[in-house]
Amino acid sequence: MYKINEVFETIQGEASFTGTPSIFLRLQGCPVGCAWCDTKQTWDVDNVYKVSLDDTVEKKADSDHWAEATAEQVLALFKERGYNAKHVVITGGEPCMYDLNPVCELLHANGYSTQIETSGTFEILVPEQTWVTVSPKINMRGGYTVLRSAMQRADEIKHPVAMQKHVEELEDLFLKTGVNPRLVYLQPISQKTSATKLAIETCIAKNWRLSVQVHKYLGIS
Repeated sequence: MYKINEVFETIQGEASFTGTPSIFLRLQGCPVGCAWCDTKQTWDVDNVYKVSLDDTVEKKADSDHWAEATAEQVLALFKERGYNAKHVVITGGEPCMYDLNPVCELLHANGYSTQIETSGTFEILVPEQTWVTVSPKINMRGGYTVLRSAMQRADEIKHPVAMQKHVEELEDLFLKTGVNPRLVYLQPISQKTSATKLAIETCIAKNWRLSVQVHKYLGIS
């Protein structure tokens, strides 16, 4: 059973799949404690806030209400809602708290592609064809360590930055894990001018890429 915070169809606004029509499957639960997290409503799993699956679909506002569903119920929900997108982004929260093989395999068998977005602090349990976006959460208050295995599995690295130390922490992580990713995206935190300038200059200097959270500029979820 997966604990689901919300499900909605939109345009992916970040990293390699920017512009791709996508179904977002947001899971509940995350102990990492990222200071600038914009989905803090997904952190806690409190049975007081458990609701029906229909009540987690396309919420009008962020909330910590969640529902349980099997992989089969997730697929049935997509079909029931008439979603057109064939790319599914599994995010959170921290989706890798769950074994994602069952839901990803079922979605693949029914014509969907899958992508996960993870902090890299839990073992990644997904099929080989699932695209893995690791946004490494370094030195967060939860005390979790970014795993070498997660960095090795990543198809892309997406790293939020606001100051030079965030760039240095990422470079240090590459050295410690011995990983030299092919795709590295820097994402300015909160679209701040200084953060954006830093990200652009660093991407040019290191031949990395820029992720600007297009959905926020467009005013969509």
